[in-house]
Amino acid sequence: MKNLLIKTHEVWLETLMASFMSSSVESRQVLNDFSDILFRHFGWIEEKLVEQKVEYDYNREPIPIKVDSLVVIVNNIIERLGTMELMLPFVEDEALRFRLQTDWDYIKYKLATLEDEVVTAFSGKRTYKDLQLSSEATDALTLFLFEESYKEYELIMIYNYLKAHSSDDYLNKIFQILVDESFFHLKSFGEMMAQMGILGVPRVVHSSLYQVEDVAEFLKDGIDEEIAAKEQCKELSDAVVKEAEELAKFFDFINYQENYHIALMENALKHFKSKGSV
Repeated sequence: MKNLLIKTHEVWLETLMASFMSSSVESRQVLNDFSDILFRHFGWIEEKLVEQKVEYDYNREPIPIKVDSLVVIVNNIIERLGTMELMLPFVEDEALRFRLQTDWDYIKYKLATLEDEVVTAFSGKRTYKDLQLSSEATDALTLFLFEESYKEYELIMIYNYLKAHSSDDYLNKIFQILVDESFFHLKSFGEMMAQMGILGVPRVVHSSLYQVEDVAEFLKDGIDEEIAAKEQCKELSDAVVKEAEELAKFFDFINYQENYHIALMENALKHFKSKGSV
C-alpha cells in the first residue's frame, strides 16, 4: 500500500504536467480531470494507511516529462497505470479496489484515444502569448513561476498531510480550502510555464515540512509566508503593469486571494489554540 501511494503520487503529478503541455482544449480538460481523479485516489489510499497506523511519507522518484509529442507522456501514464494494477491485490478494501481498477481501466481507454500533438512546453522561448515584455520583466516572471509553482505544490502536500492526520472537522475544512486554492494557483502557474516553454516538475517536498510536530508554529510561519507571497505578487504586478496589463491584473488577483488565505490560517490558529491539539 505504501508503494501504491508513491506510484499514485507519481502518476497523478505526471498527468497534471501532461495537462499543462497540451494545446488542445479537449485533451487538456481530459488530462486535468483525470489528474483530479488520481489525486482523490491518492487521498483514499493515504486514508487507509492512516487507519492502519502505517508510517509513510511523500517521497517519490523523479518524473521525466520532457517530451516532443504528447503521445509519449500519455503512453507513459498508461504504462504506469498498468504496472500499478499489479499492486491492487494489496488493497484490502473491496470497494476501493474495485473503484481504482475501474477508474484506471477507463482512464487508459480514454487516454489512448487522445490525438497526438507537438509539445512546445520545453522550448525555453520565455514569451507569454503575444506580450512584449522587457528582459527584466521576463526574468522576474520566470523566477516567480518557478518559485511559486513549487510553493503551491508544497502547500498541497502539506495541507493534505495535515488533513489526513487530523480529526478536527473545523481545521480539516480550512485545510481542504487551502488545498483547493493551491491547486488553482499551481494549475494557473503551470499553464503559464508551459506557454513560456519553461515547464518543470516541482521538486520533492521534504518530510520535515509536512510531518509537523508544532502545528501552531507551523500556522504562524505559514501566515508569514503568505504575506511574503503577497509582496512577490505585488512586485511582479508592478514590474509588468506598464508592459502587460493582463498579467498585472492576474497577479493582483492572486495577491488579493492571499488575503483570504491569511484570514483562514489565522482562524485555524485561533481554533487550534482553543482546542489545544488536532
